[in-house]
Parts: sequence; structure tokens; C-alpha cells
Amino acid sequence: MARDDIKHYQLALGQVAIGAVPRENPAPGYPAPLLDRRLPPREVEARLIVDETGKVTEVRIADETQADADTRLFDDAVREAALRWVFAPLHVSQWASDADGNEHEVSAEERPFSVDYVFRFAWKDGKPVSDASASAHVTR
Repeated sequence: MARDDIKHYQLALGQVAIGAVPRENPAPGYPAPLLDRRLPPREVEARLIVDETGKVTEVRIADETQADADTRLFDDAVREAALRWVFAPLHVSQWASDADGNEHEVSAEERPFSVDYVFRFAWKDGKPVSDASASAHVTR
């Protein structure tokens, strides 16, 4: 995944950001054509591009162009699931204090963002399982 096209939001003094956490995040299904093969665990790294409403609009998968046929099936499962994810919007607000020291919000907006996830596929107790975990940062 190219990281040079992503920039971190720099919050100004008095700005606060909240949200950007998943509300709906169904796990991808194990690819049906691979169920009888019981492959070793797989990981798929993906960047989810999220619009200002919290909807995932694009899924960028690392090394997708070099993927073999099996890996493409895992990539497709990740993309299908991730496009159904919904996040709490990234809400950035600007706060200021008046002459009496009372704080108040002076502006607010929802912003698009992206977040990196690692999706894992494995077998546990004879059954296919999958999950996802996020990286520690949210990017623009």
C-alpha cells in the first residue's frame, strides 16, 4: 500500500476530533471455494477510505496486483465485507474561551478519513474464522 498519498490531520490549538470508530463491521466470510483446502492462516492488509458520513467508499488492498488466485479470493472477501462497514463520522470541532473563561464550540465539521486494518483468516476447532484489527492511527 502506498503511504505517500495519505496525510495525517493536524489539529490546531482548540480543535478536538471524535468518532472514526466502527459502528457496523461485519467480518468477511472465508472464501467458499477454499473451504475444503484448509489453508494456513492468511492476513490481508487493507486501507479503508471513509467519507464524511462514515461510509466506506473504497478498499485499497496491499500487494493486490501481485496476488495469486487464492489470495484474490481472500482480497475479494475483505473488500465485500469492508464496503458494508459503517463508522461514526470523524467529527472535528473548534473550541474557544470567552473573556470569562467559558468554553464554547465555534465551528464543527465531519471529515473523510482512512484507516488501516489487518483482516485475518484461519481455522479454529475445525471451523473457518475471520477477524479484523485496526492500526493505531487514523489518517486523512
